Amino acid sequence: MVFSSLVFLFVFFPIILSMYYISKDKYKNYLLLAASLFFYAWGEPTYVVIMLISILVNYIGGLLVGETKKGNIRKVGLILSIVFNISMLGVFKYAGFFVSNINSLLNTNIPVPQIALPLGISFFTFQAMSYVIDVYRKDAKVQNSILKLSLYISLFPQLVAGPIVRYQTVADQIDHREHTITKFADGVNRFIIGLSKKVILSNSLGMLADSVFNTGSNELTIVSSWLGIIAYSLQIFFDFSGYSDMAIGLGKMFGFEFLENFNYPYISQSASEFWRRWHMSLGSWFRDYVYFPLGGSRKGTARTYINLFIVWFLTGFWHGASWTFIAWGLYFGLLIGLEKAFLEEKVLKKVIKPIRHIYLLISVMIGWIFFRADSFSYSISFIKTMFGVGINKLYNGQTLAYINDYLIVIIASIVFSMPIIKYIKSKIETRNKEILEKDYIYIINSIVLTILFLVVIFKLVNSTYNPFLYFRF
Repeated sequence: MVFSSLVFLFVFFPIILSMYYISKDKYKNYLLLAASLFFYAWGEPTYVVIMLISILVNYIGGLLVGETKKGNIRKVGLILSIVFNISMLGVFKYAGFFVSNINSLLNTNIPVPQIALPLGISFFTFQAMSYVIDVYRKDAKVQNSILKLSLYISLFPQLVAGPIVRYQTVADQIDHREHTITKFADGVNRFIIGLSKKVILSNSLGMLADSVFNTGSNELTIVSSWLGIIAYSLQIFFDFSGYSDMAIGLGKMFGFEFLENFNYPYISQSASEFWRRWHMSLGSWFRDYVYFPLGGSRKGTARTYINLFIVWFLTGFWHGASWTFIAWGLYFGLLIGLEKAFLEEKVLKKVIKPIRHIYLLISVMIGWIFFRADSFSYSISFIKTMFGVGINKLYNGQTLAYINDYLIVIIASIVFSMPIIKYIKSKIETRNKEILEKDYIYIINSIVLTILFLVVIFKLVNSTYNPFLYFRF
């Protein structure tokens, strides 16, 4: 079940929300836990068994690394927990990839295991691992209730698509959280905005991106290739940030406060800045649990770059069991390494901001080609076509059809990828804050959100195209 489905919007969510608010406080967590397990089990009940095993093992791991335990027991508990979590990913996500590469490298014929990928396993495994590590570091208190830990790991608003929520940020909220009309209203607003990003913008952009990337490299035109990668760059942003908005909004409606996950990444002027603004919960996870433990930038220049490459190799590999994902990760590792070495100080800071912005956008779009394409050969051909290397035409009839059908949504998406509305709102607040408190502002806001929701429903009812990008992760 996904947030942008009619079953979720008109059956699951209304029922759970109603039951939640008529339940006594002492039963609210039990209801959320049952709802979360049902949400995860929808469509494939066996997956929930995998998650329950993960919860049990990490619960025991947390008890073993608690501060009252002896040093050796704590270390053993930490190691066992990390090994278990990595093994979970290794078996369910990477087993086929490893066997296929062994067969290719050694010319063997080992049967490739066909293991279904449990939905959201990368997200809930990282959350469970961070819990045990934080308890070991004494950054968080051990959770003695397996039911409360289960709720943290399985909480449905952030279960299948993030953000990756740290236990220490919600530990107190599991026991005590505030429910107010203002917070609930903020949650509804945020959810509808995220849903609109996903259904109105991302899905429309996805149809263009899919059409372009399904075109053979010989038939691709220069303009079509640019349209395709621009569409995909915007699609993945509105998909990821849309789901994060929905998760944050749902969390507010149930009294939780989740941290922000995106901060207008496409206004960045360097790759380093881009990744401080994109999927921030994942970036901070790798920083705190991989980069810093490796030594970060404290052990000399050479070691810093090695640590960067390790982190970005793992970041690419985390996204999917494919060499194209690894290439995407190493590409950004190399780019950020170059920026750190000389590019940012000696080149980027000496040119005007528009040039830095163009550099960032082109760099990111090239990276997204490897992320989206099915093979290296197609990625290279796609990049060559973009820059006019080869015999591909400038445009053709199909290109003109793309422009006619998708130009408006591309322009709208570019506008909404920038903090224009946020800027206007901040200016109004600076000059006359009372304007935003007027009744007509709330009425206009309600009308806009209602229209957006109706458009979303219309599109969901009349279209079967509603991709879920996280099936790959």
